[in-house]
Amino acid sequence: MNKFTLIWLGQLVSTIGSYMTEFALTLWAWQLTGSVTVLTLVGFFSQLPRIPITIVAGLIVDRFNRKQLMIVGDAVSAITTVGIGFLYLTSSLHIWHWYFAAAINGGFGQIQGLAYQTSVSLIVSPQHFTRANSMGSVVHYGSSIISPALAAILYPIVGLTGILLIDLATFGIAISTLLFVYIPQPTKTKFELENNFSRLTFGLRYIWKHPNLKTLLLVSTLFFFFHDLGGAIYDPMILARSNGSIQVLASIGLAAGIGGVTGAILLSIWGGPQNRVHGMLMGFIGAGIAKTVFGLGQNLKAWFPAQFCSSLNFPLLGSSKTSIWMEAITPEIQGQVFAANSLVLQGVSAISTLIAGPLAEQIFEPAVRSSSLAWLVRLLFGTEPGAGIALLYVLTSLALILVGVGGFYLPALRRADEIISVAK
Repeated sequence: MNKFTLIWLGQLVSTIGSYMTEFALTLWAWQLTGSVTVLTLVGFFSQLPRIPITIVAGLIVDRFNRKQLMIVGDAVSAITTVGIGFLYLTSSLHIWHWYFAAAINGGFGQIQGLAYQTSVSLIVSPQHFTRANSMGSVVHYGSSIISPALAAILYPIVGLTGILLIDLATFGIAISTLLFVYIPQPTKTKFELENNFSRLTFGLRYIWKHPNLKTLLLVSTLFFFFHDLGGAIYDPMILARSNGSIQVLASIGLAAGIGGVTGAILLSIWGGPQNRVHGMLMGFIGAGIAKTVFGLGQNLKAWFPAQFCSSLNFPLLGSSKTSIWMEAITPEIQGQVFAANSLVLQGVSAISTLIAGPLAEQIFEPAVRSSSLAWLVRLLFGTEPGAGIALLYVLTSLALILVGVGGFYLPALRRADEIISVAK
């Protein structure tokens, strides 16, 4: 676990810097436009290049040095940060520049993330998979604790430029940790003898050939479609309902971080459920319930505990799901199979983030203010700006609960042992 821990620390520091930049750019864009669609499109442009890149990402990760791929990913992100900073300093920064940077980072980040994910099984023993994956959750949620608080304090003082400089320093730390760690490469397999087209489609064919893995992928895809649809309107909903408050947005980010880290720590101590599919589905349901309460809330007193409870579930559901795939797929072909899994998830995520802004801004917000619907939702959501976004958010959250409950009634998903044994 020592190698993994060193890499993990570097990625934690780097993610803190990246989240600070994301937070600062979100505030900059909201103050500039006040548009829900503008913010949701950032997610879309981040996801869009991931789809074609994911098609070849598995081959790249299985063929090339995974440590070097992670270093390249960090280096490219650092370069785009420099570009954003230069444009801002010269008063030339526009919204489309942010979209362009998000697209570049999304594409290279897809390869970097896949290289990181497939390296875990090479440097961590199987009995520690769940623990390692829960530590991975800490990278996201730990950053969510520190980044919003730091950005909220520093943004009014140092501005976007100062935040970007901090981000650059954290990239340097992440790259330095990778330089001192040896990550073994997987052995070559018979699958590399296939022609290029067959190898490109190998991951999807492999998953589709095993009914249990196929069902796992389809259920996960359905969950993350609704999750990402709600996630795309998350920041705009909070900003609209808090009159653009930096402190409220940062406080909710703090709640998310505390909940996620708490969940990851508890999971690391516990070691995870014996039946990982049940753990994943219970995480789906728990997250959906908490997010429903969050959407019904209208102030920080309701949002903070609801967000804490929501984030508490994600280490469980994420680690359970990832551990199933790690045990089911041998390291030699993980790149191609994980890339196929990611390809499907990225595709539905891109669709959900693309439609989220127009749905919220052009359909749900006007509908809540209309005389025919306002009385139906006034009791739960009110009619202030952001009420329509909250209604859409609650609907997506209820869908998460339904996906989790429905998963228990699918024979192909009921037992984790079946999924692992069939795929081996």
